[in-house]
Amino acid sequence: MGKRIGLALLCAALLAVPMTASAASSWADGTTYGDKATGKLKYGLTNTLLGWTSLFRTPMKASQSGENVLVGIGKGVWNAVGQTVGGAAHAVTFPIPQIDIPLPEGGTDVLSGS
Repeated sequence: MGKRIGLALLCAALLAVPMTASAASSWADGTTYGDKATGKLKYGLTNTLLGWTSLFRTPMKASQSGENVLVGIGKGVWNAVGQTVGGAAHAVTFPIPQIDIPLPEGGTDVLSGS
C-alpha cells in the first residue's frame, strides 16, 4: 500500500513540474467551445502520437546550437515523456476545454515544421 502511495505521489510530481515550467497550450486561443474542444483533441492526439520524437529532436537542436548534447538528451527524455503523457491527458479531457495542461516546450512541433 505504501509503495502505491509513493508511486502516485511521484507521478503527480512528474506531471506538476512540466505544468509549472510551460506556457499555455496553442489551442486555448479558440473563440468558441467547438474550436477549443477540436483544437484540444488535435493537440492531444498529436502529442500522444508524436511526443516521443522529442527524444531525437531535442539533442539534435542542442548539438546544432553548440549546447551540451548530454543535457539535450536529458531534456529530450523529459520532453518526450511529458508531451506523450500530457497529450493523452488532453485527448481524454478534450470535452472540457477549461482544463489546460501545459506541456514541456509547448508540446510537439513536428507537424508545424519548426
